[in-house]
Amino acid sequence: MRAFPGVSFSPIGYRNDLIVRGGGPAENRFFMDGIEIPNINHFATQGASGGPTSIVNADLVREIQFYTGAFPSDRSGALSSVLDFALVNGNPDRQTFKATLGASEVSLSGNGHFSPKTTYLFSVRQSYLQLLFKVLGLPFLPNYIDGQFKIKSRITPKDELMFMALGGIDRMKLNTDEEGEENEYLLSYLPVIRQETYTLGASYKHYAGRHTTGVYLSHNYLNNRLTKYNDNDESSEANLRQRAKSTDQKTSLRVENRTALGQWTWKQGAEGNYVQHRNRTRQRIYTDMAGWTDYRTALGVWTWGVFTSLDYQSANERFSASAGLRTDAANLALMRNPLEQLSPRISVRYTLAPQWSVAANAGIFYQLPTGTALGYKDNNGTLANNRLKYQKVTSESMGVSWRPSRQLVFTLEGFHKRYRHMPLSVMDNIPLACKGNDYGVVGNELLTPDAEGRSYGMELLGKWQIPDKISATASFTLFKSEYRNGKSAAYTPSAWDNRYILNLSAVWELPRRWSVGGKLSLVGGAPYTPYDVEKSSLVEAWDAQGRAYFDYSRYNAERLPAFAQLDIRIDKNYYFRKWRLGFYVGLENATASKLKQQDALLSTGVVENPTAPASQQRYVMKTLKQESGSMVPSIGLTAEF
Repeated sequence: MRAFPGVSFSPIGYRNDLIVRGGGPAENRFFMDGIEIPNINHFATQGASGGPTSIVNADLVREIQFYTGAFPSDRSGALSSVLDFALVNGNPDRQTFKATLGASEVSLSGNGHFSPKTTYLFSVRQSYLQLLFKVLGLPFLPNYIDGQFKIKSRITPKDELMFMALGGIDRMKLNTDEEGEENEYLLSYLPVIRQETYTLGASYKHYAGRHTTGVYLSHNYLNNRLTKYNDNDESSEANLRQRAKSTDQKTSLRVENRTALGQWTWKQGAEGNYVQHRNRTRQRIYTDMAGWTDYRTALGVWTWGVFTSLDYQSANERFSASAGLRTDAANLALMRNPLEQLSPRISVRYTLAPQWSVAANAGIFYQLPTGTALGYKDNNGTLANNRLKYQKVTSESMGVSWRPSRQLVFTLEGFHKRYRHMPLSVMDNIPLACKGNDYGVVGNELLTPDAEGRSYGMELLGKWQIPDKISATASFTLFKSEYRNGKSAAYTPSAWDNRYILNLSAVWELPRRWSVGGKLSLVGGAPYTPYDVEKSSLVEAWDAQGRAYFDYSRYNAERLPAFAQLDIRIDKNYYFRKWRLGFYVGLENATASKLKQQDALLSTGVVENPTAPASQQRYVMKTLKQESGSMVPSIGLTAEF
């Protein structure tokens, strides 16, 4: 995904958040063979969509459709992007299997058939990151298992049935044996994480001449548990700082029909969803004084939507257009009226000449606030965020494409997005959309629908492809992403306002089945918020959360330097009569570039005024330089038979 324009990347592979056109990770939607996947990452941030590494085995992906505007009307809830990918189908002729031993995981996948009408594919992966991170001396030890399968059956020449599943089991322990200031800092706030996530889905398709009818049923589940003790000492409950268990579930049913009418295609359908959120958290807190919260909540929300779209393509294929309309509603106070969530969208494309074409799209899109936000309860056990509305984005873009040859194409596109009714944190007065790039839970706090935002910029994309020789892609995005906490407030940079993104990738196919690939990425410096040193140094405040507090009156007032990363990989394949052997070597961050982050503020553990009242005692503080980035070699072996 890094090669697409407008897509920011996570430096040095720490996160797999999808940041598109300055929007947050919670603004994206993912679909696999028509089934919605709420989060495609391990160690997911609940209430957002990020995580360190993908659950999906990329080897099983057949094709990807990536939308950054004019989202299809049957794909609900996207504000920044829709990633719609289809898995390969099982082999109807023979059974094939693939085993891979990589730098961080071992995997087994396969595909084949149960009968002439029924095919299957599967993948299972087990990481050994805990062993690797232990050897590297890192303070956190992640480990994960994931699996997926797909069964597809052509019941009759006109009827098709598909079952799929995707799931992951995540565990992150703390390596308390490691010493050093940087490890000490990370261990002071990182929790122990246990997480399970899965998606179960089924689809039925009926083909009747010009008509294709589809029915999609799915269930998603996330179980997220966090535990943290002071000094990571679990020997006594008196040391407990946080114990949380939070779950999200969503059951969906979607019915749609597609009709081909010559040069026109008409699509219509409806969907219904039941969303559940539960949370039980006991946690130390500090506002004006130290205390505890024992937070419990449970919420169930019904949502529904209807949609239609009409596509046209001229006989000479020079002109194409698509218009769609969608509306959604929920059984919540300010979301019941579907007329308030009318979501029109339109896109057009016209070929001016054999080498030139222009395109434009516009639309209004809505997204239901997260279950963590809707389910938040106050101290009286009352749902406190009942003022929230559907989040709204108005989006426009226009671009031009130039194809000087069959192998080479360039596109230039400008975009503009306006955000309305975005949840705003009452506690720190910043939008919820600017959170979600860390572990844990996002949204379980008091919110108002008063935040607004905008994102605008230009994207340049170039593709060069010579079959069996070279495939290269280059993209550059120049943009601004800003939010404000009310109509009269000034705009400030959002958490995703990197200003510019450069992505270069290429693969060269060499003789004797060698190939060399590389990726070069450059991202502008992210804004950051200075620390509130006075509050952070208070003993009761520091002991409550084990890390410094930010001065939100200076939200994103500072900016980090830019960062560039180069990854290189060499592959070699050997083909035998009935099987294939491949190996690869790679270098991640081949130039050992250093990622500069905000200097950490942390406690020395020494109280500078021990005779003062407990509420006034302060730790002696220190700063720790946060700079990371090493060249990471990798090697892998693959056998396919």
